[in-house]
Amino acid sequence: MNHAGTARAVDLSSRVLGQHGGEPPGPTLIAVGGIHGNEPAGVIAARRVLAALGEARVPFRGEFVALGGNLAALALGRRFRHKDLNRQWTEARIAALRTQAPDADDAEDAEQRDLLAAFDAVLARAQGDVFVIDLHTTSAEGHPFVIFGDTMRQRRFARCFDLPIILGLEEQIDGVLSDHLTRRGCVTLSVEGGRHDDPATLERLEAVIWVALASVGLCHKEDLPGWDDARARLRGARVGFPPVLEVLSRHAITPEDQFSMAPGFSNLAHAQRGQLLARDRNGEIRAPRDGIVILPLYQGQGDDGFFWGRAVGSTRMRLGDSARRLGLDRVLPYLPGVRRDRRHPDRLVVDKRVARIYPLDVFHVFGYRRIRESGRTLTVARQDEGERLAAPSVARSARLH
Repeated sequence: MNHAGTARAVDLSSRVLGQHGGEPPGPTLIAVGGIHGNEPAGVIAARRVLAALGEARVPFRGEFVALGGNLAALALGRRFRHKDLNRQWTEARIAALRTQAPDADDAEDAEQRDLLAAFDAVLARAQGDVFVIDLHTTSAEGHPFVIFGDTMRQRRFARCFDLPIILGLEEQIDGVLSDHLTRRGCVTLSVEGGRHDDPATLERLEAVIWVALASVGLCHKEDLPGWDDARARLRGARVGFPPVLEVLSRHAITPEDQFSMAPGFSNLAHAQRGQLLARDRNGEIRAPRDGIVILPLYQGQGDDGFFWGRAVGSTRMRLGDSARRLGLDRVLPYLPGVRRDRRHPDRLVVDKRVARIYPLDVFHVFGYRRIRESGRTLTVARQDEGERLAAPSVARSARLH
C-alpha cells in the first residue's frame, strides 16, 4: 500500500532545496536547479512542486530530492564566479578535486565539492533506479527542449516529456554534470525551458518535474495536482519543430574572439544557407547550409557561441533503436580503419584517411556521438551507462505515466 509522503523545504542557504518521500521503497528522482547562477527558474520550479506535494498529500513510493546548483552564483545572479560549474565534471577534474585541500578551492570548487557530497548521500540511500533532471534556461527566446547522452535508457526517459529532443549536444561539451551522473548509473537528462526571465519558462520547468514524478514511477499521475496542466503545457510548447534534432557542430568561442551573435535568433531557430549567424574578429559567420541554430549566445559569460543542427526523421530513429537492441554495433570494429579502444569498450579509434569512405552517421546510429580529433585518428565514443543499476527500467516505470 502506498503512503502519502512528507515534504521539507529549506532556503537557499542549504544545498538541499527540499525532499519528498514515501514509506515504500521505489525509485529516486533528483532535480537540480541553478547549476548556472543566472538561471534561477529551476530552483523556483522545484520549490513550487515540493510545496504542492506537501499540501496535496500525494501517495508516494521512493524519493524526490531537489538540489541547488551554484548557490554563490545564484545569490549574485551571475552564470558563475570563476569558471563554469557545468564544465567541471570530467573524471580527471573530480579526482583532482577529491585530493585538493579545501583551503585551495575557488568558489566553484567549493560548490562542486558540496554537490558531490549531496549526490553521494542521495545515491547511497537510493533503493531503486535513480533519475536526474538538470533544469536550465537560456539567454534567447524560444522553445523548450531535452538534451541527454544518447543511451537507450535515456532515450526512453526523454520521450516521456513530449518536448523536442536534441541528440549529440551533450557529447559536444566536456565536463557537464549530467555526463558525470550517467557514468554513476543514473538515468539523466537536461531540460532547457526557455528564456531566463520569461514566466512561461518557469511554468514549463515546473511541468517537467510533474511529468517526471509519474513517468519514473514515484506516484500515479491521477494523484498529482499539476498533471493535466503539465501535459498540456509541454505538448503546446513543441509546436513548430520536429520531435528530434541532432547537433552537427559547436561554434566554440573565447573572450578574444569578440563574438557577437546576430540579433533575432531563438534558442531553436531555422536558418538558410548563407544567412548571417554571427560576427567575430575575423568577420562574418554564415550558415553553411540549411539547418537549425541551437542555443545562440546573447549573454556576457559562456564559451558556446551556438550549436548547428538538423532534423532527424522518425524512420532513422526507429532503425537506430532496432539496430542497437539487436547489438549490430558489434560489426563497427570490423569496418576498414576502425578498431575498438581496449581500455574503453564504448570508444572506437578511426583512421581518418580510411574513414572517408563512409559517413560519421554510421557511428551516430549506434550512439557514438562524442568525436574528438587527434592527428591522423578520430576518437569516436558513446555515453558510458555507468553501473547500469539493476532496478526497473524507465520503460517499465513509465507504465504509471
